[in-house]
Amino acid sequence: MVVSITGSAQSQEVPAPKAYRDFAVRRDGNIERGRALFFSLEKAACAHCHTVDGTGGKAGPDLFAAGDNFPRREMIEAILDPSATIAVGYGATVVETKTGESFHGVIKEADAGSTALMGADGILVRVAALHIKAQRSSLVSLMPEGIHAAFSLQEFTDVIEYLVSLKQPANSLTGHRGMPEVIAESAKAVVLRPVFSEALRFPASVVRKPGDVRSGLVWFGQVPGNREVFLVAHQSGQIWRLEKNAEGHTKTLFGDFVGETYAQRGPNGLLGLAFHPRFRENRKYYLKHQVLEEGELATVLVEKRAAPDLRTDSGEPSRRLLKIASVTQNHSGGCIEFGPDGFLYLGMGDTGPQQDPNGHGQDPGLLLGKMLRLDVDRRAPGLPYAIPRDNPFRGQANARPEIWAVGFREPWRFSFDALTGDLWVGDVGQDRVEEVAIVRRGENHGWNVQEGFEPFSNRRRREGMVYVPPVAAYKRKYGNSVTGGYVYRGDQASSFHGVYVFGDYTSRLIWGLTQENRMLKVIQQIGTSPEGIASFATDELGRIYVVGYEGMVYEIDFSAGSFAPAPKGAAQSVTAR
Repeated sequence: MVVSITGSAQSQEVPAPKAYRDFAVRRDGNIERGRALFFSLEKAACAHCHTVDGTGGKAGPDLFAAGDNFPRREMIEAILDPSATIAVGYGATVVETKTGESFHGVIKEADAGSTALMGADGILVRVAALHIKAQRSSLVSLMPEGIHAAFSLQEFTDVIEYLVSLKQPANSLTGHRGMPEVIAESAKAVVLRPVFSEALRFPASVVRKPGDVRSGLVWFGQVPGNREVFLVAHQSGQIWRLEKNAEGHTKTLFGDFVGETYAQRGPNGLLGLAFHPRFRENRKYYLKHQVLEEGELATVLVEKRAAPDLRTDSGEPSRRLLKIASVTQNHSGGCIEFGPDGFLYLGMGDTGPQQDPNGHGQDPGLLLGKMLRLDVDRRAPGLPYAIPRDNPFRGQANARPEIWAVGFREPWRFSFDALTGDLWVGDVGQDRVEEVAIVRRGENHGWNVQEGFEPFSNRRRREGMVYVPPVAAYKRKYGNSVTGGYVYRGDQASSFHGVYVFGDYTSRLIWGLTQENRMLKVIQQIGTSPEGIASFATDELGRIYVVGYEGMVYEIDFSAGSFAPAPKGAAQSVTAR
């Protein structure tokens, strides 16, 4: 967007942002006037950077379903303070050339030969890799500050009204059993109970020096063999020990890896943690986090060891197992987890740009957009780990042997069913849907040929390839950032026993679903989290927890709710084609 204030408006005093906020919150706008203002070149020229029809391709995010994605207040704040919350995938990048030029824009294409950025002017600039001196992400949005000043209070409200009206049509995606038009609420919702007191709430940020960025909780897990002790991981790189005692809980620092972890604002930093199955004997645990080395952003998998008393990290240097370079600062996956087979699984996103134009998810020669499987107890020649003998791509030409399955966009959280061993993956969608899938050896889960149950692009579609659909998907009106969860295996008498429980970071909604042969049977909304859902967790008793990004962990009380098909005559949770 480009602010243009002409004529008498230049001499008029512009109201403060608070005035725009207060007016737009309390007043109704006119959708048609807002539409005209959105496309007007004489005002803010919003359409110069944004599409509204799902086509995308411009410097700013497509606003096809903006009214489904954002509440009215968030829409207002996004315009008044554009750098406060930048849409994932649209963070700006600064490229400096060896000749002294500097380009600021959103990465649209990138490969070994060049990087192409689109600035606020909508022009695509391609810079050859051999001419790039440095490349870094920026915390400043391409949408300029003060854009509201181009509008009167009423005009601003009209634009907000138009944006709120942009909702995904009911028929924009054809009905599918795995993607019901309506997800019914359960008759009785579950209750979320804080695990620790408000006094122990983890900070929303770790401040080390002026300018440090916000980061929240991303992981929670029980220390193996001790039901009263948990570790809590902060995106910044701090890990805390939470221990239950007669007075409640105490928290102490287990390890501080802020100096090792690149944790700029956005979906990066410390992403996941996993204990070795023999942690109490070998003291080994694993971290997945990001680093910035020689100007290159990358995701690393490292092995660490706890102190002999298991109460803190040992302080020994990390053993790096894997380093995966990123194309942009987004979509690096998050989860690492040991499977029932004893091997370490890792979810890796496509790292962008938006829409995966380079086809990372479909390229078996890359680790991007894949589920990986490693043997961390052995070492192959030239590797700090070994490749399990039954990995599906082992021995194939032009394929990485670490790959377990392909075709993922952003597998942020995954888990194994404690009873069946099924691998459940929550894969964050692109434009229209979020999805959860059961993933098996050697499968192709579609991205970026498919998104959910629908075709996305034919550019890398291959004749004869089977693209495995998800178990379930949901539309933008229910959220835009799925967080994979767990199959509940706690109380066998509970109506939730065997139900897969998952949620959405943005909408904070929590759902439960059942399936048979990877076909959705029932899906219901079973509750709402007080905070953005960064992760789910489970313990040795099968209880399930919600990790709130804003600093609190909650245990789900399933005894307070119920899971059953919708009453006869009511809106059904699942509608077959």
